[in-house]
Amino acid sequence: MASHPSHSPALVKLLAWIFVLISLMADCEGNFLEDFHITWGPDHAKLLDNGRTLALSLDQASGSSFQSKNEYLFGKFEMQIKLVPGNSAGTDTSFYLSSQGSAHDEIDFEFLGNLSGDPYILHTNVYSKGGGGREQQFYLWFDPTADFHTYSILWTPKRILLSVDGTVIREVKNLESISVPYPSKQPMRLYGSIWNADFWATRGGIVKTNWKQAPFIASYRKFHAEACLWSSGKSFCSSNSSSSSLFKSKDWRTEGLDTNSQERLKWVQKNYMIYDYCADRKKFPRGIPAECFATK
Repeated sequence: MASHPSHSPALVKLLAWIFVLISLMADCEGNFLEDFHITWGPDHAKLLDNGRTLALSLDQASGSSFQSKNEYLFGKFEMQIKLVPGNSAGTDTSFYLSSQGSAHDEIDFEFLGNLSGDPYILHTNVYSKGGGGREQQFYLWFDPTADFHTYSILWTPKRILLSVDGTVIREVKNLESISVPYPSKQPMRLYGSIWNADFWATRGGIVKTNWKQAPFIASYRKFHAEACLWSSGKSFCSSNSSSSSLFKSKDWRTEGLDTNSQERLKWVQKNYMIYDYCADRKKFPRGIPAECFATK
């Protein structure tokens, strides 16, 4: 009989530690059956292509939403979305990260429906410790209902980058050094939904949902995450983790804005931004927030 080599306790422990590290790092193209729960309106959610595509619908009875099974503390998250065509006024289709509780953190993509022929509005916001109010809104330079497009959230200890088809449209830097709240400590789950928001979504709530156009259908596919998972109260991505050095080679950990990305960002904000909270003096009669004056 062949003998098996014995392994020292230290080697066994090392192999087990490596396995844990690998299992805690998410780097995958998702499947909605495996990676998400339907949390609202299950009869308004339809899985297609063996779970690789999810169609959410909205009518007068209900909308629908999903959330990731995993929690994350920092990462890069991409989803391809095809928005509701035609008269979608009053509808809100979302893709966002959020933690739990009243003092929650959140990073938002929200797509505000339109009357036929009018442009969709992409609404973005960042919450930290329950405080939001940092909205920027954009028109898109393409028809987001004609085909799928890729929407990306990069969330690191240093910055948040929101991108559309690889073009960064917004950067939010970590300015905790000047007492600006930043989502850096709470793990978040990924969410998507379609719901009736006609009290605010289209022209500030002036245009209501035309239910004769229902069902309104938005489709999601090709979810991809390069992120670190939150597990058992720990994350290997936390800024104070002694093991964070293990991930310095991960591209998303150090991703920033090169010269071309900076120029594209300026192009988007010059030509397609339609609202910036930093320019809204009516909203901030006592003064524009401190981060608006920080070096960009």
